[in-house]
Order: sequence, then structure tokens, then C-alpha cells
Amino acid sequence: MTHDDVLDHFRETEALLEGHFLLSSGLHSDRYLQCAKVLMHPERAAILCRALADKVIASLGEGAVDVVVAPAMGGVIVGYEMARQLGVPGMFTERVDGKFEFRRGFELKKGARVIMSEDIVTTGKSSRECIEVIQAAGATVVGATCLIDRSNGSADVGVPLFSLMGMDVKTYEADKLPPELAKIPAIKPGSRNLT
Repeated sequence: MTHDDVLDHFRETEALLEGHFLLSSGLHSDRYLQCAKVLMHPERAAILCRALADKVIASLGEGAVDVVVAPAMGGVIVGYEMARQLGVPGMFTERVDGKFEFRRGFELKKGARVIMSEDIVTTGKSSRECIEVIQAAGATVVGATCLIDRSNGSADVGVPLFSLMGMDVKTYEADKLPPELAKIPAIKPGSRNLT
């Protein structure tokens, strides 16, 4: 799957947005990829995650993963579909008092080989936090995946990161916005103000 193929899925579902966005990392950006709009179409989720699973298998080998773990909320659908494509169980972590943890009876076996799956990586902070929870449970994180690597390879999540494509999307701290972006009110993706 080429970068253009991946972006076509985002364009065709109106998931590639332009404006002024406040990201979960606290950074600001003039572009946002709303993965939920792509992933609401099961056939697209299957196509994208099949291509991502193929990358994992090509690098790590068939049967190298025992379970997929995703951070809620954005990673849940990708994690589920990655688990389905790899033929392994899938589970997710949730934030409780600001920190990820396993809930709902999810448990990892000691030594389990885990792929951590996200929808998008920008700074890698959520990925690292999720990976810490997996490792604290005694499992081994053999890699991480995301559909889009907004850091274009610069985010370090502590394990190999597999993505369908990298993007060089500029991000800005609140006090360092370019004038044209500062003129536009920031929208928090996922809020009721985002269509």
C-alpha cells in the first residue's frame, strides 16, 4: 500500500482536515487526521490494518505476536482490527485518574509478546505510557504500530514502530503559533465543535 493509497482512504472519508487544531499532546497543528472517520467503515479498517499487519509479519515473522494492546480511546478500533488480522487476542488500556491501566478483566500473561497499536503517533507520549503498563504486567513489547506516524519517524516509543506512512505535519507550542494559525480559533478534535 502506497502513501497515496493510505491518504486516499482519509480523503474519501473526509478525515483529512485543515484549520487550527489543539492536539491531545497539547501541541497545535494546521492539519488533523480524524482516524475515526476512516475506521467507521469496517472495510477500510480491514484494508488498512491488513497492510499494517503485513508489515509487522514481514519484519518480526509469522507468529511473533501473542496479543495486541491498544490505548483507549483512539487505539481501540485499530487494536481490535490488528488483533483480528494477526489472529491473536486484543485488549486495551484505559485512563484512570490520568494514567493508563488494564480494566474489564484484561490481563497479560508474563512473557507474552505484545504489539501496542495506536491510530496516530505524534509525540509518542500515549504509546510510551501504554507500553509502560504492558511491561509492568510482565509482558514483552516486540513493537508498536500506528496507521499514521505524524512525527515522520522522529517519535521514539522505545520499541520498533511500524506505520503505514509518515507525515511531516508541523506542530507548534501555544506560545509559538505562526500568525496565520493564531488568527483561527483552535478546535479540539473529537469535541462537539468538530464536524
